[in-house]
Amino acid sequence: RLKEVKDSEGGNMFTIGMRGIHDGSMEGVRTMDEKHNALQQVINDQQTLIGKYIGKPEQQMQVFVPYKEVLEIYERGLKVPEYATLMWCDDNYGYITRLSNSDEQKRKGGGGVYYHLSYWGRPHDYLWLTTTQPGLIYNEMRQAYNHNVRKLWIVNVHDPKVAGYDLELFLDMAWNIDCVNGSTIGSHYNNWLCRQFGNEAGNAVFNGMKEFYRLCGQRRPEFMGWSQVELDKKLYQRGLSPVIDTEFSLTEFGNELDRYLYRYNTVCNAVAEAEKLIRPELKDAYFAAIKYPVFAAAAQARKTLEAQRARSFAKGSTNKDMFTGNPSLYAACAKSQQAYQEIRSLTNYYNKTMSAGKWDGIMHMRPRDLPVYAAPSLPTLLTDTEIEEWLARSKKENASIDNNSLKQPAATENCIVCNAGQYTSASPGTETVEMLGHSMNAVAMPKNGILTYDFHAETEGNATLYTAMIPTQPNDGGDLRYAVSIDGGKETVISLKEPFRSERWKKNVLRGQSLRTTPIHVTKGRHTLTVRALDHHIVFDQWMIDFKPNRKFYLIPTE
Repeated sequence: RLKEVKDSEGGNMFTIGMRGIHDGSMEGVRTMDEKHNALQQVINDQQTLIGKYIGKPEQQMQVFVPYKEVLEIYERGLKVPEYATLMWCDDNYGYITRLSNSDEQKRKGGGGVYYHLSYWGRPHDYLWLTTTQPGLIYNEMRQAYNHNVRKLWIVNVHDPKVAGYDLELFLDMAWNIDCVNGSTIGSHYNNWLCRQFGNEAGNAVFNGMKEFYRLCGQRRPEFMGWSQVELDKKLYQRGLSPVIDTEFSLTEFGNELDRYLYRYNTVCNAVAEAEKLIRPELKDAYFAAIKYPVFAAAAQARKTLEAQRARSFAKGSTNKDMFTGNPSLYAACAKSQQAYQEIRSLTNYYNKTMSAGKWDGIMHMRPRDLPVYAAPSLPTLLTDTEIEEWLARSKKENASIDNNSLKQPAATENCIVCNAGQYTSASPGTETVEMLGHSMNAVAMPKNGILTYDFHAETEGNATLYTAMIPTQPNDGGDLRYAVSIDGGKETVISLKEPFRSERWKKNVLRGQSLRTTPIHVTKGRHTLTVRALDHHIVFDQWMIDFKPNRKFYLIPTE
C-alpha cells in the first residue's frame, strides 16, 4: 500500500498501530503482555516500512489512536514515536475520555481528537437525527484545545446534511477556538439561524430551537424506547432488547410525561410560526434543517409516551369489555398511532417531495431497523377512521394542562429544586456553559472549585439529595470526584468514574446526566448546599432535595 500512495498529491496521513477485525480488539494474542509486545513490534515495523517506501518517518504525518483497549496498552508504556500525533477519543457519546498530560503536550507530533456526533453501537445507536447539545461540543473541544490538542480534529457524522449546525460549530471552533465561549453559544447558534433563514425568521425560531436541544439533551429521540443494542443474542433477537415503558411518570411532578409532550408541542408551534417568515426559496432548507428534526422528534416522543399511557390504562386485562368506559385508552392509542404515521409522512416528504426529490434516500426513519423506530406496541389498534374520530373527540373533551403546574410543578411536590447555574457563590474559574445539560446552563468547575446554594426548607425530616452532573470522563487518567455538604457539615464524596460500558455508564449516556443520591436530614429554615470539585472535568447540572422517599421520576422539575 505504501508503494501505491507514495506520490499522492498533498502528501499522506498515516495511522499507525493495529486493532482487530470489525473495530474489535487485536486477535491472536491472549494476555496484555502479548498485546503490548505485538503492538510495539507493529509500530516499529511500520516506521521501517515508511522509511523504506515514503521517506524519513519523522517528516511524515503519523497518527496513533489510543482507543478502547489500545489506550490500556499505551498506558502500560508503549513507545510511540515522538513525531506521531496522539489522537484521543470520546466515549462515542461526546464525552472525551483522555487528553494529553503535561509531558504529552510537549510532543513534537502534538495531539488530536476523534469526536462523535453519531454512533452505531452499545448501549444504543444515534444515527437518525443529530441532537448533540452545542454546549457539550464547546465544553469538550475547548478542554481539548486547552490541553494543546490542536494538531488534528476529526468528527464522526452519519450525514453532514443532517448534522447541520453541530458540524459547523465543531469546524468553527477548529478554525478559531475563540469564536465562541460558554456564554455566547446561544448567540453563535442564533447567528447561524439568521444567516441560514434571514434575521426575522432566525430570531423568531431561536428560543424554540434552544428548547429542542434541551428536550433532546434530556433524551435523544433514538433513546426513547429505553431499549439497547448489542446484547446477548441468546436472550434477545439480533441482540436488541424490546421497547419498554420509559421512566417518565404519569403522576409525579404534575405528570411529567404530559409536561414533556407539552414542551415539545410548544417547540413545534414556534417552528410552525417562524416558517411563515421563511422566503419561498428557503422553504426546503428550513424543512430539512429545522422542521423535520423537530416535528419528527416530537412525534417520536408522542408515539412512545402515548403508547405507554395506553398500556397503563389497559393493565394487561383480558376481559372482553376491558376498553368499555375507558375513552382515555382509545385517545392514547389514537395519538400514538397518528404520531407514527406523522413520522412516515414527514420522512416521505423529505425524500420524495422536498427539493423535487433531490435528497431521496438521505433520510431514513428506521436506521438499522431498531425496535425504537417501529410502530408502537398498543393494547389495541385503531383504523384510520377511528384514529380521526378519537383524536377529534380527545381534542374536544380534553381540558388543557394547567400551565402553572408545568412551570412550577415542584412547589407542591414536597421537594426543593435548583439548576446549577442559579448558584449563590462560585469560585474563580467557574464557567456557566449555555445549551448544555437538562438545565441548558450547566456549570463547569475547576479542580477544587466550590459552588454554594442558599435555600429555605419548609419541611423538616429525612430527605434525599439528588445531584445531577454531566457524565464527563476523567480525561486526565485520574478520578472524577466531587463532594457535597449542608451548612458546612461533613462532606460526602461521590465519584462519577465508571468503567466503559458498565451498566451505570450506559444509563448516564442515555440520560445525558449522572444522577447520584445522598441521604440527608434537613431542618426548617435557611440552609446552604456546598458542592466542591475534587478533580478536573466536573460539570454540575441540577440538584434536588426530595422529602418523598423512593419517588419514581425521570426529570428534576426545575423548568
